[in-house]
Amino acid sequence: MPDPRRSISGSERTAPSGSLVGDADPSERVEVSIYFKDEASAAPSRQAYRAARAERLQSCFSDLTRFAAEHGLDVTLQHPARRLIKLAGPVAKLEVAFGTRLQYFEHNGRRFRTRTGPLTMPVNLSDKIEAVLGLDNRPVARPKIAFPRAPRAAVSHLPNAVAALYAFPKTSAAGQCIGIIELGGGFRASDTEAAFGAMKLSPPELVAVSVSGGGNAPGQDKGSDGEVALDIQVAGGAAPGAKIAVYFAPNTDQGFTDAITEALHDETNAPSVLSISWGAAENSWTQQSITAMTSAFQDAASLGVTVCAASGDGLASDGVNDGQVHVDFPASSPYVVGCGGTTLDTSGNTIASETVWNSGDSGTGGGVSALFPLPDYQSATKVPVSVSTGKAGRGVPDVAADADPNSGYTIVVDGESQAIGGTSAVAPLWAGLFALINGADGKPVGQPHATLYANASAFRDITGGDNRVDSLGYVAGPGWDACSGLGSPKGSALAQVFAADVPRPKAGPRTIACKLSASGRQIGKSRLTKTSGASHR
Repeated sequence: MPDPRRSISGSERTAPSGSLVGDADPSERVEVSIYFKDEASAAPSRQAYRAARAERLQSCFSDLTRFAAEHGLDVTLQHPARRLIKLAGPVAKLEVAFGTRLQYFEHNGRRFRTRTGPLTMPVNLSDKIEAVLGLDNRPVARPKIAFPRAPRAAVSHLPNAVAALYAFPKTSAAGQCIGIIELGGGFRASDTEAAFGAMKLSPPELVAVSVSGGGNAPGQDKGSDGEVALDIQVAGGAAPGAKIAVYFAPNTDQGFTDAITEALHDETNAPSVLSISWGAAENSWTQQSITAMTSAFQDAASLGVTVCAASGDGLASDGVNDGQVHVDFPASSPYVVGCGGTTLDTSGNTIASETVWNSGDSGTGGGVSALFPLPDYQSATKVPVSVSTGKAGRGVPDVAADADPNSGYTIVVDGESQAIGGTSAVAPLWAGLFALINGADGKPVGQPHATLYANASAFRDITGGDNRVDSLGYVAGPGWDACSGLGSPKGSALAQVFAADVPRPKAGPRTIACKLSASGRQIGKSRLTKTSGASHR
């Protein structure tokens, strides 16, 4: 008699927008990523961390391997440190294995595979599984890149000149690696050489890492190519000497999650900082996607890896046209440094003024999370309640920097030099600063929030502007605000704060709420253990 089956918590999917094309070909081969639940925990070394996790998950991996064999599926990858097993097989067998039906839809010129409802597995596995990703491959995220309305009127700066405006330390990030997550596009060596030649810097060591079928593919989508070029050139310009590893994955919840876990557990490149310039409004994600990625960010904190993510370019609505405010994930994760945007006005080599970026139809994202409660490091911060729900939550962003494309960055894309902005530029800029700090201190910053929030004087406080859409949103003011966070960096001052290790408190386990309904609304709590940033690599 077959084992009784149970729904996998958080696996519910709703029907997508678009037109039904038809059922998936039963013989089509699909690979899925299965993530197990496991609490992040501190360990004296990465090796000890991996060994402890492998021991905890040994029986889970054995059970899933037997499940695969019973359903005629191949085990293509086992990676205990990532909590990940990958299975592959024909659609017909996967549908039986996970109790679902796969179909193809088409929307906005894109064709993708979908499913609806929950997934099911035998009881001995269902409660241990955090996410099953890859059966549904609809696009999930957008790059947070912006171009000037009138390119000829734009005033842009070389990336290392922006770093100089913010007084970044004039040191080398040699020995550090910055990981960059990309869900499309690619880079050309000629663009990199031209861009760093303009900055009078040596081009960085640049590595492309293929994840889940993604790859460095320039020339197919100029917007995505611009995103990749922006990330590389800003990160490298801000942190001379740093190696840059670019993790290319498909724009799916599977690809996004796999890229993050691959980067965190990459023993070859070992990034100490991650930069993420892709995301989407919180209410557009499934519970299992949010949970799996949040668990990965917990791992980052335990492993001493700092994660920076763009807060979005759709103002307080995050581009959602429902008359409500939204914040962008993954920037809203409490384990991620959410990066908001400003408009710079410069005079020579100094900043004359700096305000919140709001160009009317685009501008910095920011607000109050509907998924995550107020974290301890924001407990003394005057984070308002959401202007839509009236409820408290994690405030976004944490920090800010230049993002307005009309005061943005001079970037070389597909052989052309052009002005580019967006909060996509802010994440790699801050990642570069953390890489410089890591290189100078000889130890990784890890999760930096407590130190950042305890040292407001190391920021340029942004007090002018707002991110309102049709009068709905937030206004900048003294101290932290839901447009620019703590403000833009005083680079050398922040470096001194982390070098002095004052304060650098160690945090214990905490509970983070991130349980969602199928519609993306918070409906309860799930235990996610929060640990302090470790200093082992």
